[in-house]
This record gives sequence, C-alpha cells and structure tokens, in this order.
Amino acid sequence: MDSHTVYKYICQFCLSMQIVRGLDEVTLLNPPEEAVPDHLLEVFYSCDEPATVQLDFVVSFETGTISTLLLTRWRCDPGDPEIKTVELNLPDWLVYQADGIVPDSLWVLSCILRVSVGNGGSDDTERSVTAQDVATLQPKPFFSRPAKQHQLCIAWSSQMLQLTQQFLKKQCPLEQETVHLLSSIYASTGESFGITKTLEPYRSEALEYLRVKASSFAWCTVSIWIFVTSHCQETSCGVFHHIDSHDNYVTPTLFLTDSGQLHVQMTGESEESSAFLSSFKVPLRQWCQLSVMLHGTTVTVSMVCMEEEQRIVKVMEKTLRHTVVLDDTEGYFVIGGGQYIRGVEGYFGPVVYYRDRISPYTTSEIVLPEVIRNVNLTGWLHTCQEFRLDMNVKISGYSLKAKLENPESGTCLDAFHEWTVKKRPPSFAQSELWEAADPHRRHAAKLAKLLAFKHGGRAVSLPAVGRALYSLSLNKLGRASSTGVVSRILPLLLQAGCLTDNQALHMSSVLYSAGLGVQKQPYKAWLLALLAAQKDDRLALLQLGHLHHQGLHGLPTDADLAYAYYANIAKQTTVDRHNLTPQQTFVEDVYLNNEETVNLQTNKDHYIFQWLKLQARSGAAEAEQAIARMLFWGQQGVASNIQEAVRHYKRGAVREDSVSMYDYGIVLLQGHVVEKDVTKAVMFLRRAMNQGYVPAINALAWYYEQYEQDYEEAVQLWEQADLLESPDAAFNLGVMYSQGLYPGKAANQRKAYKYYLKSAERGHIKGAIHLADIWTTGIPGLVNRRPSEAVLWVKWAAEHNGYLGSILRKALDSYLRNDLFTSLLYYVMAAESGYEAAQFNVAYLCEQNTGDFLDPAYASHCMWRYYNLTIQSQNPDTYAFIRMGDLLYEGHGGRQKDLFSAAQMYTQAALRNNPQGWYNLGLLAEEGYRLPLSTLIELGLSELYLADNTFFLSALYKRCRDSEDADSYLPCSFALFNVYLQSFQKDYSVAIKFYTAVAVVAAPTTFLILGALRMRVLSLN
Repeated sequence: MDSHTVYKYICQFCLSMQIVRGLDEVTLLNPPEEAVPDHLLEVFYSCDEPATVQLDFVVSFETGTISTLLLTRWRCDPGDPEIKTVELNLPDWLVYQADGIVPDSLWVLSCILRVSVGNGGSDDTERSVTAQDVATLQPKPFFSRPAKQHQLCIAWSSQMLQLTQQFLKKQCPLEQETVHLLSSIYASTGESFGITKTLEPYRSEALEYLRVKASSFAWCTVSIWIFVTSHCQETSCGVFHHIDSHDNYVTPTLFLTDSGQLHVQMTGESEESSAFLSSFKVPLRQWCQLSVMLHGTTVTVSMVCMEEEQRIVKVMEKTLRHTVVLDDTEGYFVIGGGQYIRGVEGYFGPVVYYRDRISPYTTSEIVLPEVIRNVNLTGWLHTCQEFRLDMNVKISGYSLKAKLENPESGTCLDAFHEWTVKKRPPSFAQSELWEAADPHRRHAAKLAKLLAFKHGGRAVSLPAVGRALYSLSLNKLGRASSTGVVSRILPLLLQAGCLTDNQALHMSSVLYSAGLGVQKQPYKAWLLALLAAQKDDRLALLQLGHLHHQGLHGLPTDADLAYAYYANIAKQTTVDRHNLTPQQTFVEDVYLNNEETVNLQTNKDHYIFQWLKLQARSGAAEAEQAIARMLFWGQQGVASNIQEAVRHYKRGAVREDSVSMYDYGIVLLQGHVVEKDVTKAVMFLRRAMNQGYVPAINALAWYYEQYEQDYEEAVQLWEQADLLESPDAAFNLGVMYSQGLYPGKAANQRKAYKYYLKSAERGHIKGAIHLADIWTTGIPGLVNRRPSEAVLWVKWAAEHNGYLGSILRKALDSYLRNDLFTSLLYYVMAAESGYEAAQFNVAYLCEQNTGDFLDPAYASHCMWRYYNLTIQSQNPDTYAFIRMGDLLYEGHGGRQKDLFSAAQMYTQAALRNNPQGWYNLGLLAEEGYRLPLSTLIELGLSELYLADNTFFLSALYKRCRDSEDADSYLPCSFALFNVYLQSFQKDYSVAIKFYTAVAVVAAPTTFLILGALRMRVLSLN
C-alpha cells in the first residue's frame, strides 16, 4: 500500500469521526505540479447540507489581467465524506503548442487550481462559499508543451493555414542569454579601433519581459580576457565600453589608466553616474580575466591572472549610491578603442556577456580558454625573450671586441679593460664562451658581429639585427628556384620576427598559412599574424581581416572583428596616399592570364615608355598625362618619381591641357615637392574648370572652404560638381552636412549619410570609410546597422593601400623576369590577405607550374584552394569559374565527379559574358546531363526545360557565338554547325539510307551506259 492510499484512508477516518456537525470541507488530493493535459484529479469533499462542489482555474497574464475558467461542478449531498476523480480538462492554449488549430496565448504568469463547496448560484458574487482549497500550477514553457494529436479531420482552411510561415511548426529559438561578444583573439594596436557589437531583444516574450523588467536593476556579468603589452600612453584607454543613442558612456564602461588601474563607470536613473578605480593593477604581459558583476547597487570587479603555474586573484566590491541601470539593446558595445578613446595596447581574448544572470564560474574554477592555449602567445614571448637575451650578450661582447681592436674609434676604455688586454695569455685568442652559438642562431650571431665591427663598437640595436636577418632571408629566397629551401630559411625569418621585424613575422605567417615549403600550421600562422598586426603591420592587418571575414582555418566568421582590422588599414590608406614613400606602389589588378595587360607593363628603359616620352615631346596631351601618372603613382612597372612627374604636369599645364592643369594646380596648392603657390594653383584650376574638367570644380570649392572660408561659394561649386557625378564633391557635401557647416542649414546626419553613400558608390575611398563607420554603429532612428556590408566597404578601401601595391609589383616584376618562385611567394603574401587578383594569380602559377618548380601534389592543392578562394570574392575573374568547373567535372584530387557543381560554375561564367561558360554547358548537355530548372531560369532559358536537346544545344551555342569575344566565334560556330549536322543526320537518316542503296544498285548500269556513250563518241571521231 503506497503513501498516497494511506493518506486517503486517514482523511476518511478523521472525517467519519467528526463530532461537531455543520463543518464543510474540500481538499485537492493530487494536484499536478505543472499545467498538463488529461490529469486525473482526486477531490476529497463533504458537506452537512445540500451544496455544490465547483472546480475553477484562475490564470493571470503578463498584461495584468486575470481570468477565471469554470472546469466542472457536481452536487454534494450530506453524509460521509467522498472522493471524486475528475479529468482535469485545462484549456488547449495552456497545455499544448499552438499549431493553427490550438491558438496562441498571451504569456501566462501563474495558474491556480481552486475547488470550493458552496450554496447559491454559479457566479462567485451570488454563491456562498463554505470551504475551499487551492493549488498552484507551474505554467509549462511553450516549447516544452506537447503537440496535440487531433482526433477529428482538420478542415481544409486550417490545413492551408498550417502551411503558412506563421503557423509552421515552431522551433525553440536560439536566444543570446550568454553572449560571446568575442570568441577568438583580437590584436589591439592602441589606436582608435575596436570591435563594435550590438544586442537584439529576446525573441521569447518571456525572456524579453524579464529583461525589460530588470533593466532598472542591472543583474549581469561581463568577462574579458586581456593581455596588456604596455600601459596607456594617455590618461586612459578603452577596454570595454557601452555607448548609448546620445553618444554617452553608459553601463558598463571599463577603462585602463596609465597607472595600470581599472576605471569602472556605471550609470543610474536620471542620468546619474558613478565611477571608481580598482584597488589593484593589471600586470603586463600576462593573460588576465577581468570580470565586472552588477547586482543592483553593488558592483564586483575581479581579476584572475595566469602565469605558468601561478594564479593571481584580486577581488573588490563597491556599493554605489544609486541602482545601476542597463538597457543592453540600446546603442552599442565596444571592445578596445573606439570613436572617442584609444584602445589598450595588447591582445583581447574571449569576451563573454552573461545577460540577466551572474557568471556560473567562481575565481577558483577559471582556466585559460582553449583558443588562448592553442595560440600560445606566452610560449612564443618566453622563447623570444631567451633569444633576445642571448643576442644582447653577443652584441655587447662583439661591441667590446670592436672597441679593443679599433682604439682609434674614439671610445674611452677603463684601466681594467686595458690591463686585461695586456695580461691576456696567447691562448685567449680562441673564441670566448659567449661567442658559442647554437647552430640555428649562427647567422644571427654573424650579423651581430658584422654590425658591431661595422659601427666601430658603437651600440647595435636588436631591431637592426632583425632587419639584417630579414634582408638575408629575402636574399636567400630570391636565389631559390623551388620550395625546398623554405624550411631552411624559415628559422631566420622567425628569429628576425623575434627581434621585432614585423615584415618577417608576416612572411612567416604566410608560409605557415599557405603551407608553402613547410607543413601547414594554422595556429602558428595566426599567432605570427597577431604579433605583426599588434605592431600595426598593414599586410598583417589585411590578413587577419580576411581570416575572420571568411572564417578560415576553423575560426568563426566574425564581421565585426574583421571590420576592426580592415578599418585600421583603410584609414591608414587615406594617410598613406598623401604621404607617398618608396615602399608604396599604386595597386593595380594584373591577371597573369591576360597577355595584353601583362605586355603593357613597362619601365623607364622600355620601348613603350620611350615612345610615350616621344609623343609627349611632340605635344600629345594623353601621352603627357600617362607618363606623369606612371611616375607619380608608380604605375605599370615604372618606379615612382614625384619630382619628374611634377615636371610633366607643368609641361602639360603650360600647353593648356585640362588634366595636367588640374594635377599641377593640386601640386602647387598643397606644396607637394614644389614650392607652395596658391595664386598660381587657383589660376590653373580655374582654367581647367573653364574647360569643363569636373575634378577642378571640386578643387576650387575646396580652396574656397579651406583658404577663404567662403562656405556659400564652396557648396555652390560642390553642388555643381555633384550633378556631374563627382565623388569628391559628394563626399565634401556629406562632411558639410555632418558638421553643420552647410550655410543656412543645421547639421543633418541623414543627408550626410546619403552623400557618403553616393561618394562611396562613385569610388571615393574616404566616402567608403565614412559610410562603413555609419553602418557599423547605425544612426538611431535614421540608419540601421549593417555590419556585413560595412566590412565590404572598408575591405575595398583597405585594398588600395600602397604597401599592398608594392608586394603586387614585386610579384609581377619577378614573373616578368621568369623568376616564378619569387613571384609565387609575393603573390601568396597578397593572396593570404584576401586580395582577389593575387589569389587568382597564385592559382594560375600553380596550374601552369612551368618547369615543375612546385611539387605536383602541392601545385594541385594550391590550384584548387586559390581558385576556390577567388570565386568567393565580390568580382572574381570568370576564368576562375571555368577552371573550378573543370576541376569539379574531372573529380580533381581524388574527389568525386560533381556535374551539378561544375554546371553551377559554368553558369556563373556564362552570366558574366564568358563564352567558354556557354560552350562548356553545351558540352555537358551533349554528354546527356540535364540542367536543372533553377539553372535554366538563372540563364533566362526556362522555356527550354522540356525542349528537344537539339533546340537546347542550339540556344547555348548561339549565346556562345554571339558574345562580344571575337575569339569565340569560330569554335562556337563549329559547335553549332555540328548540332545542325547531327540533327539533319537524325531526321533524314532513312532517306539517306534509301538513296544510298539505290545509288549502289544503279552504279553498274550507269557505268555501262556511260561506257557505251564514250565508245560511241570515240567511234564517231
């Protein structure tokens, strides 16, 4: 006998022994804990007069309304107590999932089951209750409820409703309750760049209700892993901050001060703010987890630092005067630096925001995240530190030796050193102990010695040795003809990187990432790129931006993190283009399969350049412009020479050429290379404007704004140039509206945004950067946040950087010299940065593999990988689609033959007007492959889905023949003719066979007749 049965008997016994009559009683014996369907409820009741037992269900909703539902009632007669079993029929909308028949309901806060004994009417106001019992039921979450199995046939209208999106079977949405704002590692340069993140409201009504309710009493935790390399150069720098829609710092805001303390700032109601400093300091060169926990008026700040086996724990608690307020869906969060503050110098690890909850981990349970352990930044730094100490000893020793062997160097030596030299026995001529070098470090030791003696014992810096090691590595790689030497040279590059040479770090990262001559090691490649990017190396920033934009090497795709890297180099690009150096070259897209473009590459001694000079001397304006452009920007293989370019600008300007007058006017206006002459500059710009040259209109407007402060004249000229599609004019008008400088008009951010968008679409780099800045944060109420599109604009701007152009130029020059390995090396450096033309050229070089300079297996893998990367870019070369289609068709690299994917590749090529795409689709169709309807719709040939194969092939080959490519006319025409020929042979095969048979039978008779006629003719003669 179970306890429940015993309980029932005890109740019956007690009630049967009642001495005092007139007592009504009712009890719910087994109420359910949750609102579930079809529960068998047992009710124990008794009454001394005829009465009614009523079972009600009381529900309260989030809106504040309360509803009472009558479930059942029955008669109670005086006598012994009874137990009645009733089936608990709760409303379907409470116990089942909504499915189109079962309706949706408001969010239920609470449920109460109530049973009562009473007399009178059914209405509570008329009924006298003598006894009652209640039980609280927990409402079941929507996604935990069962789906109702309907017994009756569903009406056709309901079935149709179930097919709509609104009534499709719901799935539990993934809610951001524990938000991973950063899942990898971010290299922070200490500049005004960081990772911007925003949060959306919960989709679940229940969670969103709780979040809104808790916003006035913040209850959450932010956990940040950080590795600080140096303290702030300014008073404070950004770690993590929250900006609201009014551009104010709000809860939570965390800065690092120049003393190493944390500045913590919170906001309360009525814009009340509080701030305090941590009682501890953040150590340098250690991974530390910073945690800020909010609970009403209490803020707890903790720090857990990991150093090998040691663990440093610091905790402080602060009670504020006001309750902390936090609405995490307003504004945006920033990790690192932002628009208003520079970031920390160092690295950020995973950042987690526990939304409306406290972190489940105590300080004793915290361990280094896996991603930090895999990258092993501290391991690299410890190894480098040991190497740097060794090199410092050698540099000091060789410097001293150089001083001793060169007393005329003018360096004073103390008496002890002089005595040591005099008293040293002959055996001391051998190497000192400190001179002994590890075999892998002998090149570094030799270079240290060479530099020490070269400078006569004067101090030699470690970076100088690093630069020498990098130069030595490049020299050795330049003499290589295959990838076999890479593994021997890579240690030199790593040592140079240890000695703070960022170019060596980046090249090493590229080699590990591409697996060029060494085993592919994605984490090692990532570490080296992080080290270089943290020191602001432009190509490493590009590489990391590409890595996180595409989600390569198993890393998560993160548009916001990619944006942080791309925005850095994009803004540097705008500065670099105004401060040209010999290390920069204009970025040009040169595809190695385009012989015409390759053959246009020249230099000062090349016949093309000499011919242009001859034409320029003869007064040809276009030749003068071309030479000046090549020399100024370093285009088409010509080395940059700004002074000579300016001479050509001047010569063209004197000849009244509008382009040259504009270029020369800009040079004079800015005082670039030549002496600044504003008056003469304005004169040339006016002449160019009078000839209708649009950029000159924009330049004159800029003059009026900068020199005359005549905004009315400036905007009038900019409006005129904007109507003529000037990108500069649109950008400048955007600035005027943004800063409230447009005469007679207040600042208007929406209009500024529209002008920035217009200038970006016209190809203006600064316009693209401003547009991306707006899209990464949004403008509340005006412009929505669009991070995935923002990253594309800053990527485009970043890829105009002159340092990338220099790498591309080195790659192309090496190719023209037939130095294929060096060309491949430089193209791989640009390709790993995500530059599409370089990715294509790497794949093309691997495909050609001229002279077998690459291992066949690597060449095959390289071709597949980089053609695949090429087609994922925004504007890929169509040849890449053709080659990927061929590789898929062939089942390249042991893969299974994939005709569907091959057809997709050929389709993309065809849609981009490549006749080879149409031709290859025709070949697939001839082999019996039927293109799916979706592909035909894309091609605009849906009407041929059920057509005869002949008509289909004819349509494909006609498109191929009628393309703009003249070289495709003959092969496509022959293919079309072959289709017609096969069709003719198929349609008239019976007639052809009949006439062939007749010809065979009639041939002997014909020959006899012709013979007789011939004999007759001969006899007559």
